[in-house]
Amino acid sequence: MKITMIGTGYVGLVTGTCFAESGNDVTCLDVDTRKVEMLNKGGIPIYEPGLEELVKRNAAAGRLKFTTSYEDAIRSAKCVFICVGTPQDDSGAADLKYVQAAAENMAPFLKDGAVVICKSTVPVGTNRKVQEWIRTHTQTRFYIASNPEFLKEGAAIDDFTKPDRVVVGVDSEEAADVLQELYKPFLRTEKPFIAVGIESAEMIKYAANCMLATKISFINEMANICEKVGADINEVRKGIGHDARIGFSFLFPGVGYGGSCFPKDVRALASLAAANGVEPRILRTVDETNNEQKHVLFRKLMSYFDGSLKGRTIAVWGLSFKPRTDDIREAPSLVLIKNLLEAGAIVKVHDPVAQENVQKEIGDAVSYCMHHYDACEGADAIAIVTEWNEFRNPDFDYIKLKMKSPVIFDGRNLYDRKKMAARGFYYSGVGLSALPVASN
Repeated sequence: MKITMIGTGYVGLVTGTCFAESGNDVTCLDVDTRKVEMLNKGGIPIYEPGLEELVKRNAAAGRLKFTTSYEDAIRSAKCVFICVGTPQDDSGAADLKYVQAAAENMAPFLKDGAVVICKSTVPVGTNRKVQEWIRTHTQTRFYIASNPEFLKEGAAIDDFTKPDRVVVGVDSEEAADVLQELYKPFLRTEKPFIAVGIESAEMIKYAANCMLATKISFINEMANICEKVGADINEVRKGIGHDARIGFSFLFPGVGYGGSCFPKDVRALASLAAANGVEPRILRTVDETNNEQKHVLFRKLMSYFDGSLKGRTIAVWGLSFKPRTDDIREAPSLVLIKNLLEAGAIVKVHDPVAQENVQKEIGDAVSYCMHHYDACEGADAIAIVTEWNEFRNPDFDYIKLKMKSPVIFDGRNLYDRKKMAARGFYYSGVGLSALPVASN
């Protein structure tokens, strides 16, 4: 099948590449000339494990192409996926200017019977707008559909090729049949193909992300209460997670969620609700709780150092909003670093892949270290923000030798607090009170 992806960001590039891998003829369209040139030279503009190899293989096989030309990309496509950004505007609502531009620009080149699928995360009612935007620029017969994505950064290839389910919103059997045929290779293990109304599909994406964000904010609030009353959040998590009605997924306490989806989608759905006369109390509280949680490590550091961090050297381990990605959008690390710098601290940072992006964001206000051990040199404390695998089993004896004082504030609860106290570290996690340090 001939497929066009409009947008070579995270969703468009992953989706287009996976479709090409299953034998389709895919053209990825982007108005960013620099991006297209990079892709045509074998590079990729995002970090995602396994993606670069797939892109190169399918491009070499001729199944995956990149262009800036709407005419070249659209004219022969049976399916046209809109995968452009929907950034948050000043009110918190999703800005649809890129979606509208994609719809209007493709319209003159659509072939008869093409299916236009919106994969961007958009407010309920957007697909109907897309239909009208296209209709004002062409008389060609076409179908519209919604196809929300459920990709996790760092595991996107597996998520696409082994989905829990595929959701499409359609109002015609023709569009449903085309999309079912397209996704058939990925549903061979009897995972469901769920065809619903267009508005329902649009809502499903927001509802899913907002539910997951709610679980994160909930467990973080429970963790903060645990610290105050002397309970252990890890023990509490076990006790509630084994309840089949609750489960363990997304019940990991930490320093708050970030990234391109959860923060934006929670605010966008809250804005949509308010615009339709529904007071989004839970959604607004989830957002507020998460924003506050991003300050938890800074508050702990300030308390430990008697209210002053001026001249203190703090090592920050992890900058991306989650492991296995270089995405720093709404990352808790940026909030922590800003607070530390404003408090007069000296900040040394390390991340396996996200340092370049942080340097573009904040410049040389911090020291960038090639190894997480390098960041410990002369440090008064370590703050762990992202749970990269290489942070899970470090050489604590070596770290202790390099640091000015053996102090760790762990925003991801990577270590056993009893063992850390026995090693001579002051160790404070999230939802865990620090234990007395063993004397040497």
